[in-house]
Parts: sequence; structure tokens; C-alpha cells
Amino acid sequence: MKKIVTVLLATFVSIQLFAQPGYTPAAENLKAREWFSNAKFGLFVHWGPFSIPGDGEWVMNQRNITVKNYTRLMDFFNPIGFDAHQWVSMAKDAGMQYITLITRHHDGFSMFNTKYSDFNIMNSPYHKDIVKEIADECHKQGIKLFLYYSLLDWRRDDYPRETGRTGQGTGRTGKGDYASYLQFMKNQLTELLTNYGTIAGIWFDGHWDQTAPEGAADRSARIDWKYDEIYGLIHKLQPQCLIGNNHHLTPFPGEDFQMFEKDLPGENKSGLTFQKPSDQLPLETCETINGSWGFNITDTTYKTHEELLQYLVKASGLGVNFLLNIGPMPNGKTQPEFIERLHWMGAWLKTYGESIYNSKAGYIRPQSWGCVTQKPGKVYVHVFDRNATAVTLEKFPFKTITKAYLLKDKTTVTAQLNNGTATVNIIARSGDEPDEVIVLEVKD
Repeated sequence: MKKIVTVLLATFVSIQLFAQPGYTPAAENLKAREWFSNAKFGLFVHWGPFSIPGDGEWVMNQRNITVKNYTRLMDFFNPIGFDAHQWVSMAKDAGMQYITLITRHHDGFSMFNTKYSDFNIMNSPYHKDIVKEIADECHKQGIKLFLYYSLLDWRRDDYPRETGRTGQGTGRTGKGDYASYLQFMKNQLTELLTNYGTIAGIWFDGHWDQTAPEGAADRSARIDWKYDEIYGLIHKLQPQCLIGNNHHLTPFPGEDFQMFEKDLPGENKSGLTFQKPSDQLPLETCETINGSWGFNITDTTYKTHEELLQYLVKASGLGVNFLLNIGPMPNGKTQPEFIERLHWMGAWLKTYGESIYNSKAGYIRPQSWGCVTQKPGKVYVHVFDRNATAVTLEKFPFKTITKAYLLKDKTTVTAQLNNGTATVNIIARSGDEPDEVIVLEVKD
């Protein structure tokens, strides 16, 4: 009986912690949030007919390609090099815990077998359900699957394009009818949450099309998206399914995690992030390996191993998941520059993953020298600065340091704690190590 009472009390505390007005998450949803907070690293995949021109996923909008002309891409989207097993294995090798897959981007193409649009993968020469192939492989290999779904559409006449910021050059002349469009989205979401097994989350994008630009004083939506209906449907079909919405605003009721685009929470390097991080919901940030989400044949601005690793570690130091994107080629293959970087990340995590997975945010934000991650009884000091000889941790929240050592090989490190300030000496390292990870075993 005591154990049952303890479990019920913990569940009540969790519900209170994550409570949002008008929305009480189910117990299985709270459990999923806990898993998500601990997962830390995921793979984002931007892929579809937009990959064919090799100019990113916004090519239809940027080149003002009409619906009639863009539809022709479906007729030669035939990714014979696509291998779901290889994709999921690549993510696992990288140390990633989940995959977020594009199911329908702003161009309106559905990468799955849908009854509600003819513009879909089954009507392409490939004629196979991409989402099913990935979902089956994820379930087989034990990787969680999130599904990206666009709220806006540059193709459909019933999408309220009149009030939208994008897609104005695609040749549509019909009048928007949001009631019709809403029903279309609900029909497709029902398919995605019914035909592909357990889905870990839905990743919405496109809300911003119906608002003033990021940074404006008033970013109210120009239409009523009726999220209560959309989110309610999702939680009814799969209560554990986490909902996130890339609206670049404070989370709305019914959302289960907060996302940041090309920024760590508290930063605004991209000009998209003016919202404050939630202190109630799990957090995630997404970023690209080069400068593009979808395949871009001229974009060779690949981030270095060090840049990608430090992004992951800083995110973990803030208690945030890192969703790292690839834009596969039109034939379904992943370009070698992406594969090599993902493999390198996985190799690093095989040695240092203890300091990332299941960790919590450090008691201090990332510093110029590096950052801190924590677990019960342990503080992980990540030192990026190769010139640092010591790190000073002021207002150290523990009374005693019982051990200090390098995570990679347990080499003893000198650490002292005086008047609430910890001083950790840095051991000289080889020039190719982007992060020296020191473990401090601590007691309150």
C-alpha cells in the first residue's frame, strides 16, 4: 500500500509540475516526457520531391513554382537508393535515440499512403510508403519515431493563403476555407496515428505563416487554428504522443514539449527565438549540419566535428535535446559528409555518453570555457577551451567532492572546494580532443 501511495503521489506531483491551463497530460504522456528529456539526441530528416531541384525545401516558394509545374516533381521522385534499415542504423550508430521524419512539408506532398491527397508517394514511380518503411524499421531497431507535419500548404486551395506570409506565387486562385482544410489535416493525422504503430510525437511547423514576423510586438495568429481540436485528436488516438509546435512562441495548452529552431534557449542568433524557455516542459533545439534543411547541391558549409559536439554538449548543459538534421539526396542516399559526422558523434558518445544521456542541466549556464551537466551524485565538467589550465566553479551547490577524474580513462584530477568555490585542474590533452570531460563525484 505504501508503494502505491508513493506512485500516486509522484504522478500527482508530475501532473502539477507539467499542468497547463485547459490540459492535463495523461500518465503515459508524463512518462513519455521523462523519456524525451533523457534522450538528448535525435535525427531530423528533411526529404521529399523538394530535394530534386537541389535548392532546399523552400524551393517552391522561393522560385514561385506554380502548383501545376511543381506537381511534375512527383512523376520523377523515385528514390531507388532509399534504405530504411540503413537510415535507422545510421541514427543508432550516431547515438541518436529518436528520428523526426518529414511526412508532409509546406509543398503539400505526403510521404505516406493517404486517402486524402493525390499528391503522395504512392502516386510516384517509387510507389512505396516511406513513412511505413521508416516506422517499421524504427520499431524493429528500438528507435522512437516523431512525425513532422506542416500546418501550412502552398498547394491546396482551401488553405487560408489570403492571410499567409508565404506561398503567394504558386498560382492558386481559390478562396481559403479553413473548416475544409482543418478536416483534411485531422483526416491525415488520424491516418498517421492509426496506421504506423506507436508514434512518439508530432512535430508541427508553419504556424508562423499566419502571424507577424518573429520579434513583432503582436504575433497573434490571423486564423483560429483550433488547436484544441487538433491536439485533442492526437492525445485521444495516442495519449503518450508528445506534441510540439514550431511557432516560436510560448507553448500553447496541449503541447508537451517546446522547440527552438537554430538556437539554444536563451540565445537568438537566428532571429527566430524571442520566446522564453519553458520551466515546465521538456525542451529541444534543432540545427543543420550545413546551412540547409533540405538537400542543397551547392551548400558545402559543413559544421566541424567540434562545432556539432559543442552544440550537443551545450544543449545538454541547458537540459535541452539536440535534433540534428540531414537532407538526403533525391535518390534516397545520405551524402557522405553527413554520414561521416554522424558516425564521429556516435564514436564520441560511446566514450562520453554517460555525461549526456539521462543528464540534467548544469547548475550554471554554459561558460566561455565550456559547460556542466549533472546526475545525482555527479557533476560533469566539459572543458572546451584547450588553453584552460583550471576551471573555477563558483557557488558550487555541493558540500563535498569525494572524487575527481577524467571520464574517458578514470585518470585522477585535482579538485578543491573552498568556501563554496570548486577549482578543477585541467590535464593537458591532445589537440584533436574537442571536450575534456571531468567527473566530480559529490555529496550534499
